[in-house]
Amino acid sequence: MFFRTLRTLAVSAALCSLGAASAHAQESTDPIKLTLHDWTGQLITTEIMGEVLKKAGYNVEYVQADYLAQFAGLESGDLHVAMEMWETTGREAMDAATATGKVENFGPTGMQAKEEWWYPTYMKEKCPGLPNWEALKDEACAEAFSTAETAPKGRYLGGPVTWGGFDDERVEALDLPFEVIHAGTDAALFAELESAYQRQAPILLWIYAPHWAPAKYEGEWVEFPEYTAECYTDPAWGSNPDMQYDCGKPFGEIWKVGWSGVKDKWPGAYEAIKAFQLDNNDMGAMITAVDLDGKSVSDVVGEWMTANEAKWSEWVK
Repeated sequence: MFFRTLRTLAVSAALCSLGAASAHAQESTDPIKLTLHDWTGQLITTEIMGEVLKKAGYNVEYVQADYLAQFAGLESGDLHVAMEMWETTGREAMDAATATGKVENFGPTGMQAKEEWWYPTYMKEKCPGLPNWEALKDEACAEAFSTAETAPKGRYLGGPVTWGGFDDERVEALDLPFEVIHAGTDAALFAELESAYQRQAPILLWIYAPHWAPAKYEGEWVEFPEYTAECYTDPAWGSNPDMQYDCGKPFGEIWKVGWSGVKDKWPGAYEAIKAFQLDNNDMGAMITAVDLDGKSVSDVVGEWMTANEAKWSEWVK
């Protein structure tokens, strides 16, 4: 996994033709702090936005931050912009932060999020009731997904604990004979998938899109009871009358969020961030270039910037 260290990027004079000097002369020269997390797509999204802001004449600083804990910094103004807040895992934290008035939702990124339990197609022979989630309640099915560390329970490989997602709560609420094991990093999650898939070994894990994995590997997402907001807030909802999270994860937008002071301190940057749009296809191709083809995030972002100048220049005009 590629991680950027904390640094301040110098103001670029290369695109004065965009009118950056005049358009932003009255705006703060303080660095705009964009948060970095621990998955490739978010690093790409953030660097694209940072490089576009740099082209427009802004100082930009990349800051490593926890996906959910970052909201404390966004509320205080110590952090300024988070380019990916997934509807699937971050909606509650985002809504709580925006309710304070100190954090603003800057709108959708254009990408659609899906995150759920996923298994290779070859596992259906050992658990034929899939993709229905109730198949996982069968002891034989759970044992088919077990490892030495979890047997006789099945093993579900979740994302890093910082991603949230309520997988531990879901296992308990739905009374699944599974143990949740959290991968340490995004890279470790997909390295284990690659190893298992090559060996046709049992694996049940967190897969998300946009990403290259659903295209590269043949498999399916588990179909849990459909998510509703009440599932996460009202224990009486769903099959377990005493517990929340007895449903699947939500699907939907990937949002941009940030400190509410951005619009006053850097109004031009604020408009550019709101205008930012990518789609799943573009993002999937860039993640593939980094994770599978071995390119650096900076090289991939640079190639995208060159090929899409007409698009991103509209964000900062």
